[in-house]
Amino acid sequence: MTNRRDFIKKTAAVSAATILSPSIAFASKANSAIRVGIIGCGGRGTRVISSMLQHTNTSVIAMADLFQDKLQHSKKSLDEINAEKGFSKIQNSSTYIGPEAYLRLLENKDVDAVLISSPAYTHPEFLEAAVAADKHVYCEKPVAPDVEGCKRVESVGNRIQGKLSIAVGFQIRHASPYVEMVNRIHQGDIGEIISVELHYLSSGVPIKDRDGISFDEARIRNQYHFRSLSGGILLDQGIHMLDVCNWALKSHPKNAIGIGGKKGTPDFGDTWNNFQIVYQYENNINVSLHSTQVGSKFGDVCARFIGSKGIAEAHYSGGVFINGENLWDSGVLKCATQELTKEQRSAGVFSSSLHDADANKEIHFIKSIETGDYLNEASSGVESTLSAIMGRDAATSNKPLSWDETYFSNSKLDPKLNLIQFDK
Repeated sequence: MTNRRDFIKKTAAVSAATILSPSIAFASKANSAIRVGIIGCGGRGTRVISSMLQHTNTSVIAMADLFQDKLQHSKKSLDEINAEKGFSKIQNSSTYIGPEAYLRLLENKDVDAVLISSPAYTHPEFLEAAVAADKHVYCEKPVAPDVEGCKRVESVGNRIQGKLSIAVGFQIRHASPYVEMVNRIHQGDIGEIISVELHYLSSGVPIKDRDGISFDEARIRNQYHFRSLSGGILLDQGIHMLDVCNWALKSHPKNAIGIGGKKGTPDFGDTWNNFQIVYQYENNINVSLHSTQVGSKFGDVCARFIGSKGIAEAHYSGGVFINGENLWDSGVLKCATQELTKEQRSAGVFSSSLHDADANKEIHFIKSIETGDYLNEASSGVESTLSAIMGRDAATSNKPLSWDETYFSNSKLDPKLNLIQFDK
């Protein structure tokens, strides 16, 4: 059985000519489904790949996870969607369990593309291995929990230009209302941007049962409560608003200062549950980010761009619009609790600004594979992840940080996991 070192050594020897082979393969089977494998079968990964199945010409043929219960629970729903599309169930021989399950899946020659939806600490290693195995990759955000991991992903992105597709899970860039709002910002509808306000106010994440399992397993199953596993709430949630900000401002932050803390957090874990970060971008644009993950109620998620001619505002639930000299409204309901009328539904009115985000993102990824017009979102994914890391580390270190200080720190978070115990 191949271990990780042998796998990377063997697959890294693939020549540039060989790495182009997917386009040749797809040319000969233009009308067949793209065959996808999922690495990390938790709730988010299962939802993403289910949506991908429903909106694109794909079938899931392989699965990998550290834990059998996660894989089996996901397999049931994916088998049902496969069946609805006329495809076979996922073969048991193509389901892989344990710490090297991702390698077994990547050795499967029938897999064209993979979704990496495992915890963030695995993303750089799994992405490197997937590209070395000649697979197209949709990797969930963040690309890594630390700077060292971001640089590994950046290196992969630099190597695969025009050879494979890498998509990173920032689906908001494909939400129609956000796309139109950002286009209007870029064409000057709100004038010179003065400042930006970002909010991601989330409910807390409950602790999953820890009885009868090892400390390592309890940490992995509760990854969002551990900084070295998930990166913390800024990299899990606040990062979405930072990505929208970087997109709209066409840049990344230069400096950051911040505060925050753990008040009201469970007694298991080390992540902070609240951050207040102030970033400075080019042209003296100041950006404030307020991110919380606490309590039982989900709050507002908002990006507000304040310009000399108006204010552009986007909420997950609460509308996407511009007030000022150049009025514009996306048509998304501004009252999050308002029920859609029959007439509104018939007219195509939506209550969520993300109504088409996942589908558009997944279609874009699969189309890139089918056409050979490959995506490479590694650089923008790294940029947004580093923006979140800079804010997190400025707050936790209680000192200002610059982009260069963050980037050249090469900081690495060690989860100190003993994965051998999960070897089946």
